[in-house]
Amino acid sequence: MNSPRTLFITPCVLLLALLPIGFAQQVSFRITPLRPVEELRAEALKAQPPREQGNFLQSDLVELTRLDPTIKLDIRYATTNNFLGTPVYTQARAFLQRPAAEALLRAHHELKAYGYGLIIHDGYRPWYVTKIFWEATPIDKRIFVADPARGSNHNRGCAVDLSLYLLATGEEVTMPSGYDEMSERAYADFPGGTAEERARRALLRRAMERQEFTVNPEEWWHFDYKDWKKYPILNVRFEDIGR
Repeated sequence: MNSPRTLFITPCVLLLALLPIGFAQQVSFRITPLRPVEELRAEALKAQPPREQGNFLQSDLVELTRLDPTIKLDIRYATTNNFLGTPVYTQARAFLQRPAAEALLRAHHELKAYGYGLIIHDGYRPWYVTKIFWEATPIDKRIFVADPARGSNHNRGCAVDLSLYLLATGEEVTMPSGYDEMSERAYADFPGGTAEERARRALLRRAMERQEFTVNPEEWWHFDYKDWKKYPILNVRFEDIGR
């Protein structure tokens, strides 16, 4: 994430900018995968995560909706509404390591006082999916995806992609960019968008930072929990968690 920042102008970005407010937030940014996703999936499932050395904590992945059913899910990687345009998850579920999940729950409760709740787009991500993302993404946009050779904090169960929804209506709010938008508008300090969008982004960030999450500078929606280094890279599929 230390690459120089470049503004990517693509037809998808222009389309999102022209869509009515409240609608663009529901349509994911799209790329053209470098290779067919099913081909990449077959290869990724046969591959192995990087070997790590160290003493790691025992994994204890918790399903977020079991902590509080008012935490909403919009797991786009289980649908066609994602940047690859095809499902990569077999189930629409979200998990975090228990301390991270409990911290997220505290942030969710805090935000209720402002009329908002948390809507989760992604939590724990099996390593093979990180490999699919990397191999599918054009080189000039790989600043927005994790290198599988190093793994992602999502693979450790210590990263979450999320936004806010209105408690009164259940609708997701608009932010300065859409989720997973590979453009400068996704940066956590992007000065554009409306004043209301920036205020919502700042409110989300403050609530998460109070619970010891750190925002990804290139993605306003991505937060890493403080103890991510204490957990190993995992490659367990959702349907196998808890078995």
